[in-house]
Amino acid sequence: MFAVIKTGGKQYKVAKDDIIIVEKLDAEAGKKVSFEDVLLAGKAGDIKVGEPLLKGAKVEAEVLEQRKAAKVLVFKKKRRQTYRRKRGHRQNETVVKITSIKA
Repeated sequence: MFAVIKTGGKQYKVAKDDIIIVEKLDAEAGKKVSFEDVLLAGKAGDIKVGEPLLKGAKVEAEVLEQRKAAKVLVFKKKRRQTYRRKRGHRQNETVVKITSIKA
C-alpha cells in the first residue's frame, strides 16, 4: 500500500517502512507524528484519489532524528567593483520513518 502526503509545501509518495526527509517538524526523536493531508492512497489495483484530500485517511510515522541539511553556498559578485559576498545556509530537516497507512 502507498500514499501521497503533503507536508512542508511538498508532496511525498510513501509506503510502509519508508524513510523520508521532510521540512522541520516540531517533535523530538522517538516521538510519533501523523500526516492528515493525504492526497492519494491505494494498492496496485485499487486507488483512491482525494478532492483535494481523502477524508479519514492518515499516515503515521516515527521521528528518527532532527538534523541540518548540507550547506548551500550563496556567492554574490559585481565585476570590477571589488564587491563579493559569500554566505552559507543549512536548512533544518526531520528524518521520519513511515509506520502505517490508514485509508
